[in-house]
Amino acid sequence: MRSFSRVLSSLLHPLLIPTLGLFLIFNVGGHFSFLPVDHQRIVYLVVFLSTCILPLSLIPLFLMFKVIKSVYMKGRRERLLPVFFSGLFYFLGYFFLRRIPIVPTFIEGFMLATLMTVYIALIITFFWKISMHMIGIGGLAGAMLALSFRFGLDLWLLFSVIVLAAGLLGVARLKLKAHSPSQVYIGFVLGFLIVFSGIFLS
Repeated sequence: MRSFSRVLSSLLHPLLIPTLGLFLIFNVGGHFSFLPVDHQRIVYLVVFLSTCILPLSLIPLFLMFKVIKSVYMKGRRERLLPVFFSGLFYFLGYFFLRRIPIVPTFIEGFMLATLMTVYIALIITFFWKISMHMIGIGGLAGAMLALSFRFGLDLWLLFSVIVLAAGLLGVARLKLKAHSPSQVYIGFVLGFLIVFSGIFLS
C-alpha cells in the first residue's frame, strides 16, 4: 500500500497538476480546443517550464545546502524556501502568458489562480503543514467544474474521475503519514475554491 501511495503521489504531484490541467482544458471539447497546435505548444512550454522544470531544477541546490533533508520535504519549515521560489517561477509563467496575445483570458485566470494557491499555501506553511498535493488536485477539480459552468460543457464524468482520484490521493497521503486528515481536507477545499473562482470569474 505504501508503494502504491508513493507512486500515486508522484503521478499527481502538485508540480505536474498545472500542465495536466492545461492538457485537459485543451481537450475537453470547448471552442478553446481549436487553438492552433503551434500556439498550444507555446502555452504548454511556458506552463511546464515555469510550474515544473524550473522549480525542480532547484531541488539539488536545496539538498546541497541542506535547506531540505530529502525530496519529500516532510518538515513544515523545509517547504518554505522551495514553495517561495516555486511561486516566483509561477509568476514568471503568468507574466509571459499575459504577453502572448492568443492565450484565452480564462487560461490566464487558471495560471493566476495556481499562482495564488502557491502563495496562500506559503503563508499557511509558516504556521501549519497543509497538503500541497491536495491543493493541486483540488484546483484541478475546481478548474473542470468552472469550465463546465462557464462554457456549458458536460464535464461531470471527468469531474467525478478527478474527485475519485483526489480521494485516493488523500488516502495515499494519510497512509504515508505525510499529513493529518484536516490538512488533506482543507488543502483540497482551498485549491478547489481558488482555482474555480479564478477561471469562473476571469
